[in-house]
Amino acid sequence: MNIILHRGQHQIGGSIIEVSSETTRIFIDTGLCLDDFQNTEIPAVDGLFTGVKNCDAVFISHYHADHIGLVEKVLSGIPVYIGRKSFEIMLASCEYRQTKVGFTPQFFENEVRVQIGDITVTPYSCDHSAYDSYMFVVECCGIKILYTGDYRSNGRKEYSVLLSKLPEVYGLITEGTTLTRNTIHRNIEEVELENKAVEIINQYSGACFVILSAMNIDRLISLSNAAQRTNRIFLEDVYTAMNAAASEEKEVSPYLCNNIKVFQIDNDKRIHNILEEKFHDSKISRNAISKTDFVMCIRSSMLTYLKKLNNLRSFENGVLIYSIWSGYKERPNMKKFLDEMQKRGLKVITLHTSGHADPQTIDELINTVRPKVIIPVHTENAEWFDRYKKMCNVSYDKEVII
Repeated sequence: MNIILHRGQHQIGGSIIEVSSETTRIFIDTGLCLDDFQNTEIPAVDGLFTGVKNCDAVFISHYHADHIGLVEKVLSGIPVYIGRKSFEIMLASCEYRQTKVGFTPQFFENEVRVQIGDITVTPYSCDHSAYDSYMFVVECCGIKILYTGDYRSNGRKEYSVLLSKLPEVYGLITEGTTLTRNTIHRNIEEVELENKAVEIINQYSGACFVILSAMNIDRLISLSNAAQRTNRIFLEDVYTAMNAAASEEKEVSPYLCNNIKVFQIDNDKRIHNILEEKFHDSKISRNAISKTDFVMCIRSSMLTYLKKLNNLRSFENGVLIYSIWSGYKERPNMKKFLDEMQKRGLKVITLHTSGHADPQTIDELINTVRPKVIIPVHTENAEWFDRYKKMCNVSYDKEVII
């Protein structure tokens, strides 16, 4: 097998990885660069994005833009494989934003082999902040490689179960996102985060808001459970509710949980129609919200709506739980938003855990699959893997022949 890292090496995101044999050529992930999602410049990958089609299939590990953002640029006629729930959440997000998914999917199933020419791809469901994420074992002529995509051990899926299923492999292509953070500690587990959220909410008698990614289903579950445990209703805006419903997780879907209500942030007629059509039985007005105890999912773009809500009820002795990457706090819009919320009486508390593997989790994976060669990707500290040079080869080349 021949492995080419077209992009995603010595950087976080932008992953585009080619695996080929003498007769078959596949790609894993087609990501945008994380530092500039507005820049959709297409890399000159012949047969995938440009020229005449020369690719047998594309496999997508999950729906984050730094792994799927260029999928609509893939040449027509190339099959694109993705997890079914991953695609359905993407579809819900695109419907709300009035954008196109940009491809017709082929669906793979967990642990079910997909044969593409003389290459076999087996997906393994893994935990990540994107729902329905996968690793891939790629095999040809008896040689196996493992591509991890993005993963972690601190979510609700048992990491030990995944490790027990993964085979030993010749080559390991692994992410190392957190290795730039100089931490030797384990990530906080999602269940522990939920417990901490309960403790925080119980300390404040006023309104409770939470900033989180609407596509992070695990985090939605944590905060929805926390709302239940503190006798508050859980409030999702229409966009969040559409993503949550697509996951079909009972703790976060308005269709499956009576404790969830859906609100509309503006007077957009199209969004109102979605609210009435999809969430009529769960809808709640701003006036009704002002009279309830709640945990409300919000984004920095909701400032106008929240000011109007504040006119109906005080935010004093309330709390805003910040549950996304801390780096966003330095962006002008977020900083302005948080400052405004604090002025209105809310205590801002950061409560977050990573969607990426901590060093101990990476160690456990390596010691399980026992690769002969490690190929670091999705990291700015690839040299961390040098500690394994006594055990195997660590390659920093863009092209590796196995």
